[in-house]
Amino acid sequence: MRDNQDSIVITNVTKSFKKTSRKNEYTTVKSELVRLLTFKRRLIEPATHITALRGVDLRVPKGSTIGIVGRNGSGKSTLLKLLTGIYAPTTGTIQVKGRISALLELGAGFHPDFTGRENILINGIILGMGRAELKARMPEIIEFAELGDFIDEPVRTYSSGMFMRLAFAVATHVDPDVLIIDEILSVGDEHFNRKSMAKMNEFRRSGRTIVLVTHDLSTVERWCDAAAWIDGGRIRMHGPSKDVVREYRRAVAAAEAEALKTGHSALDQPGLALPATAPVAEEKAPLGSVHAVRVRDGKGETPVAFGADASLFVDFDWSFSEPVKAKFNVDLMSSDGRLVFSTGFDGGQRSGSGTSTLELSRVGLGGGVYELLVSAAGNGETIKNPFRHALHVAPSDGVGLVRPELRWSVK
Repeated sequence: MRDNQDSIVITNVTKSFKKTSRKNEYTTVKSELVRLLTFKRRLIEPATHITALRGVDLRVPKGSTIGIVGRNGSGKSTLLKLLTGIYAPTTGTIQVKGRISALLELGAGFHPDFTGRENILINGIILGMGRAELKARMPEIIEFAELGDFIDEPVRTYSSGMFMRLAFAVATHVDPDVLIIDEILSVGDEHFNRKSMAKMNEFRRSGRTIVLVTHDLSTVERWCDAAAWIDGGRIRMHGPSKDVVREYRRAVAAAEAEALKTGHSALDQPGLALPATAPVAEEKAPLGSVHAVRVRDGKGETPVAFGADASLFVDFDWSFSEPVKAKFNVDLMSSDGRLVFSTGFDGGQRSGSGTSTLELSRVGLGGGVYELLVSAAGNGETIKNPFRHALHVAPSDGVGLVRPELRWSVK
């Protein structure tokens, strides 16, 4: 039975790191030998301190799922490492009740020269399980990881996907009370993503506590009971997930608008907080709205994930409360809230309801989860609440956000 206790209590936690800088660094073997032979000492500058988190207070009720959002460098991963005991707080206290299991950096906690089976035993023992219990659960863990004969091979021979499957299988089968995840679910094929999400839902139903750090804001809205937004090392907002995500999106949009003016994005500057957003006053209902979005490929089908080379059609149903000069707009956002592209279309005089379609001859995106923001506005009104729809793109070769059509030649 679930109770009303808090699984996690963080009280006034600050975490600082010491950074020392050396003057007259020797960057070659020859210069280093000269320094040693002449008995010259390195000149050390006074140590400086970098504060990653400052004055953080947070309570996570037992059995709840909380999403941690914020730009890169805001302190999210530092918080998770404090929760798991990798770091100790500089000041303040952290209480975590029950057994903790964590999925942080890919492959963290696995010895590369040990087999998958040996790593399961080692990690299980570290997490507090007995040998008899581990041996009883071993077949279930191996089956879930889908590694086949590779379970008895050194994990240094594993691909990133195999690493992830093993790490997830171990973390979720050691009976944790608190599960901590740092973006690990974004690695892997669609089949295992579905399987892992089903396992996570099983965790939620059983009353476990889950802490999830992710840039996939749609997942936070749909899946988390609450969210905490970390900005500049502080908790800027904590509350219902939809409220927190809405305010975070507004701040990101404001930062990107400023970047267009200055050429310097606040999102790329570590330690710099996002600008404050003004409270939204109550306004009259918009003239136009979008109430349904469907995505399909050239065959009229909706795959689980679109390939980079697939064509994409976005159909959306709209309505206007009175005759207007219509404007339709579609924005595509990356999982960390960045604008990938924006396109608009003048729809002429419109009234009532209808359907419009945007066609992309080629998706051209790297693998991951994106978000379509589709809107209909009338008579030049400002868009307030676009319809949001997740777009899944299958992983492909290469890195980066886009997959342009390329041709190589050698002469």
